[in-house]
Amino acid sequence: MLGRGKRGGRWIGGLLLAAALAVQGCAGGAKERNDGKIAVTATTGMIADAAKVVGGERVSVEALMGPGVDPHLYKASHGDMVKLDEADIVFYGGLHLEGKMTEVLKKLGQVKPVAAVTDTMPPAKLHESQPGSGIPDPHVWFDASLWIYAVEKVRDTLIAEDPSHEAGYRERADSYMAELKQLHAYALEQLGTVPQERRVLVTAHDAFGYFGRAYGLDVMGLQGMSTASEYGSKDVAALRDFLVERQIPAVFVESSIPRKSIESVLEGAAKLGHKVVIGGELFSDAMGEEGTPEGSYIGMFRHNVDTIAKALKGE
Repeated sequence: MLGRGKRGGRWIGGLLLAAALAVQGCAGGAKERNDGKIAVTATTGMIADAAKVVGGERVSVEALMGPGVDPHLYKASHGDMVKLDEADIVFYGGLHLEGKMTEVLKKLGQVKPVAAVTDTMPPAKLHESQPGSGIPDPHVWFDASLWIYAVEKVRDTLIAEDPSHEAGYRERADSYMAELKQLHAYALEQLGTVPQERRVLVTAHDAFGYFGRAYGLDVMGLQGMSTASEYGSKDVAALRDFLVERQIPAVFVESSIPRKSIESVLEGAAKLGHKVVIGGELFSDAMGEEGTPEGSYIGMFRHNVDTIAKALKGE
């Protein structure tokens, strides 16, 4: 069972500094928690949301990466290191979503519970970043049925560290997973109304592979799996020609990526006589602002589904 004593002490502060993690600024220390709750730190908003729902009143959860933050380019601040140090449990995405932080998080696991929420996902269900590459795509949250495995990992980790409250964790997790199954069915229904020839999702970077596979859409991104990859004039021209050839009516921008990358494609299509509109803003690597519907995983997912379905149907 978790005690309030920090198993790692201040060990992690030195580890992070020594691990060649790029540090920018000083965001201040973590909040003091004297309420007896389990202190949970999660790397992304989606994972933090799962921890909040499953943990309920037993946990106090903080996310390192807030709205609009791109995890592929993320660099930890001093304040983030303190949050990791002060946490009783740390959850992260895994599959190299966190980039250079991955090894640091694994080392931190030597002194406190650190769990990758993708650890128990069946390899056969993972999407490859490129066909035949053998490298898994980390954007697993875009398949609501697959995200259930992440919720199970959060549940089991909390139970292992706080077994006296197992019943509550299981009850909340079961309720949440039932909602995710309903969300999956909703996405299938809504996107199934898009005409077959228009079921093409074009975004700034190739983050929606799981989404396309789960809900019957062809997916194309200007950039690769990671926004750290560069795109050039050939990429812009290839995507422009694809939009013109398929007469795709809309493309989408992402909350965590500047619009200029995709706007250059639209300009090129317009010069060839094909008007393509921005169908809306999607949430890809981060959720919306806290307190808004899009500030929760389910609200963010429904927003994406509704935005995509409406735009591709030309409504």
